[in-house]
Amino acid sequence: MTLIYQSTRDAQNQVTASQAILQGLASDGGLFTPLTLPEVDLDFDQLKDASYQEVAKLVLSAFLDDFTEAELDACISKAYDSKFDTPKIAPLVKLGNQYNLELFHGSTIAFKDMALSILPHLLTTSAKKQGVDNKIVILTATSGDTGKAAMAGFADVSGTEIIVFYPKGGVSKIQELQMTTQKGSNTHVVAIEGNFDDAQTDVKRMFNDKELGQKLLAHKMQLSSANSMNIGRLVPQIVYYVYAYAQLVKSGDIENGQKINVTVPTGNFGNILAAYYAKEIGLPIAKLICASNENKVLTDFFATKVYDKKRDFKVTSSPSMDILVSSNLERLIFHLMGNDATKTKALMENLVATGEYKLEALRPEILANFVAGFATEEETSAEIKRVYQEANYIEDPHTAVASAVYHAYREETGDQRPVVIASTASSYKFPRVAVSAVSGQDSGDDFKAVEELHNLSGVAIPQAVAGLEKAEVRHKTVVATADMQKAVEDYLGV
Repeated sequence: MTLIYQSTRDAQNQVTASQAILQGLASDGGLFTPLTLPEVDLDFDQLKDASYQEVAKLVLSAFLDDFTEAELDACISKAYDSKFDTPKIAPLVKLGNQYNLELFHGSTIAFKDMALSILPHLLTTSAKKQGVDNKIVILTATSGDTGKAAMAGFADVSGTEIIVFYPKGGVSKIQELQMTTQKGSNTHVVAIEGNFDDAQTDVKRMFNDKELGQKLLAHKMQLSSANSMNIGRLVPQIVYYVYAYAQLVKSGDIENGQKINVTVPTGNFGNILAAYYAKEIGLPIAKLICASNENKVLTDFFATKVYDKKRDFKVTSSPSMDILVSSNLERLIFHLMGNDATKTKALMENLVATGEYKLEALRPEILANFVAGFATEEETSAEIKRVYQEANYIEDPHTAVASAVYHAYREETGDQRPVVIASTASSYKFPRVAVSAVSGQDSGDDFKAVEELHNLSGVAIPQAVAGLEKAEVRHKTVVATADMQKAVEDYLGV
């Protein structure tokens, strides 16, 4: 029986996996979400010896069940290849009582590579399956990493254009240069005079703009999304949690069936939602620890059951988490509401109208899976230094947020279970922050900090950063938030 993906805002809007991937965002503004989760045979006595590609096939074939075996094999082999600098794809590193799941061994040294390496292939396959010959226009907002990873994945992919918006001054220098130097005749990058939430809000508005949609169709184009609003971005993220558990079984660090905790640095909520889905298909996870920076809207939500975005937006050293509207939380809200699209839609409309919503009736057994906390800038810096002093290992600031929140949780609860921490970026993406935390001195320049970080860590400078300082800046457009749609129309010639 084919898995049904339904919009979180309309019970009548039901599609297959390939249709959901092709559309990206539902036409009613909701997110396509599985009504039931598939049965997956998680036999870790076998999976402990499986490659990343084999684990990916097991998980993806269950969730994307209208793809043929040959189609998935092709997508997986094209995605998880030599663009990753280790055959393990996502290695686990033991640091004292925690296991860092390194998700940054792809071409842009951030966890977005894990899904955005395969999404272009899933998307173009979906278009063929659905008989669509329109040009697919990827429209996305980024808080730092999605943009580069999406452009790297879609660069010069036939039949696609990609337009990425990012907040000017709201990403690291390395992140910005990774985007603005991106090659590819179909890639476009636009800085906006606003924050990530401003960019994401207008991108979602454009998806729901019927007049724009008609204009694009007249030119044989249609929109799709590359961020985790697209189920094709979210499902591949489930894979690495299953793979991590299998590796712990293989190393003998845990016994098959033993429960672990998972801590995720969280902004848009997609990465931790993938961990929740992994738990729901049978991964032995006890607690999902949701770690935020000083933009702690999710910490407050789990504490009060009120989502309130009416607060000051803070620019922090972990910019990919500088988010006040966590789009993927809508999928969890949908499940908390018993998969009730009418109630979910009302809550989301309330968020737009009043800046908040409050959960009344909900499924407490789902909420009980989650624990939430946040780390201040000072705590994040201190955690980078602590881990370096104890393990001679330098975490990036996002991973350090998760590590700090986890250790605070452990101290408070006494929970001694093994923990997997989603290490979402290489410290080379944030070299000034990392070096400053370890040495107590600001390098003053990102590329000077890269050399200092190399000397401190002994880790080779990744190809994604080497030579970046001298690369040609190809994308220089800066617009007001109100002019985002005009920029899209200008790029596409509509």
